[in-house]
Amino acid sequence: MSVQQRTSDGGEALEVWIDQDLCTGDGICAQYAPEVFELDIDGLAYVKGAGEELLQAREAATPVPLPLVTDVVDSAKECPGECIHVRRVADKVEVYGPDAE
Repeated sequence: MSVQQRTSDGGEALEVWIDQDLCTGDGICAQYAPEVFELDIDGLAYVKGAGEELLQAREAATPVPLPLVTDVVDSAKECPGECIHVRRVADKVEVYGPDAE
């Protein structure tokens, strides 16, 4: 496993994306982790990429910063639209969200 696929504590690197088709626009994610999520003018939540731009392509994912893992996971768990997907970078397996096993 490469260095980019491991976090500094030895855990697996994660990324997150939002399915806007299911987003209810409640903004819970932006409350938990405003560094990662933001509501756009369309009222839907998006993940932020480098430079704070909103990633609007379908299934566009952004890395989950290590200090924000708990906040991002809590966002996925509390999202009323069940639209937040958190997956491992290495194999793209969802670990939190509606498709997690």
